[in-house]
Amino acid sequence: MVVPILISFGYGEMDRDLNGFIFSSLICIGIGLPVWFLTRHNRSLTNRDGFAIVTFSWVITAVAGSLPFYLSGAIPNITDAFFESMSGVTTTGASIIGNPATLPHLPNGIESLPHGILFWRSFIQWIGGMGIVVFYIAILPLLGVGGVQLFKAEVPGPVADKITPRVKETAKLLWIVYVGITFTQVIALTVAGMSVFDAVCHAFTTMPTGGFSTKNASVFEQSAAIHYIIIFFMFLAGVNFSLHFRAMSGDLNSYFRDKEFLVYLGGTVIITFLIFIAISLQGDKFSAYNFQESLFTTVSILTTTGYGSADYELWPVFVQIVLLLMMFIGGMGGSTGGGMKVIRVMLLAKYGAMETRRMLHTRALIPIRIGKRSINEDVVRNTMGFFLFFMSSFAIATLILSAMGLDLETAVGAAASAMGNIGPGLGDFGPTENYALLSMPGKWVLAFCMLLGRLEIFTVMVLFSRTFWK
Repeated sequence: MVVPILISFGYGEMDRDLNGFIFSSLICIGIGLPVWFLTRHNRSLTNRDGFAIVTFSWVITAVAGSLPFYLSGAIPNITDAFFESMSGVTTTGASIIGNPATLPHLPNGIESLPHGILFWRSFIQWIGGMGIVVFYIAILPLLGVGGVQLFKAEVPGPVADKITPRVKETAKLLWIVYVGITFTQVIALTVAGMSVFDAVCHAFTTMPTGGFSTKNASVFEQSAAIHYIIIFFMFLAGVNFSLHFRAMSGDLNSYFRDKEFLVYLGGTVIITFLIFIAISLQGDKFSAYNFQESLFTTVSILTTTGYGSADYELWPVFVQIVLLLMMFIGGMGGSTGGGMKVIRVMLLAKYGAMETRRMLHTRALIPIRIGKRSINEDVVRNTMGFFLFFMSSFAIATLILSAMGLDLETAVGAAASAMGNIGPGLGDFGPTENYALLSMPGKWVLAFCMLLGRLEIFTVMVLFSRTFWK
């Protein structure tokens, strides 16, 4: 929290948020040091320990992240402060800031916040992007705990493509790639005309596919050059980071040898043109601007970044349905994106095709392959279970939100957005709105959905099983 304090000092805003950051630091140190001291010799972990530590680390980090919001007075409501923080560390990007009716001390919404708080909002998303626990393994070795179980819990995708066999070294390499791409985006945005502060904050929320902005209008009012820069880096953030590492090591063709990347790229192109044609026909005008908005919105939703450059609520219903479906898909496995991931959708499609062929050839042994890899039955079963839990959680969240008085479109959009870690939804919570007027229970429901989606269901749900506590 030192950096936000220095930023506040530089902008002459020490009176507005100094106490919030100082008291937050003291609370975190006062609780964290004794816990570290008591557990510093516990180096061996079981899988059960790994899942518990991952889940509780995210919850505790969200609580710690909410302290500066609450203690500085920027968000004087505990529920709202926690919602904003959980949205940040899970890289969802759903915000309660922007409505003067609920936060009258912020008449200009987000732009009324001190620079230190604005930076903090971006920073917690940047940290959350590659996983709080991976960050601890790579950067904070003083914790001294084992790594394999935590990494398995943090990245439970169907294809575990580790760069090196040692988890700590893998985490360090991933962070080198992550920091390098972030720094490159800061330079690109600055050259394109964005202020250094805004460039840093937007880079910090692009790479984690977070979507928090320093402006009320998100990136609506930015230039075309800035839009295309953000599009490019959002797309990169949705790609498996092991491919970035291989590319930086000189193997650029690794992208095009990867089947998931080709599907991700092809899907982006196809959906962009579908949206472009639909909104152009609606306005009876095919223009470069329409293409730009189509591409930006496609990449923003597919990668689960959630930046807004256009109000898609004004677009044809067909487009809104396509965007809703994209919220479930997300980026590639091994990326910072949320959603079910492209690799799982591919596996589900191949499983459906295999079952169809088995109906015609009942005795045939038909393997499921992704590229040259043959996927074993355990992975298929895990993926089917994930899909069931994901859709069930979405349905239950939708029902709960509907029972709280939300209309169907708004409830569906909010549940899908939270589960997929998108940010903006549909209806009352579209790209030009925020979640300020959502009821307190509704905010806790969505905060839990954000955690479920970010930790890919099983890491959290295993804590609710009887066998876990035996």
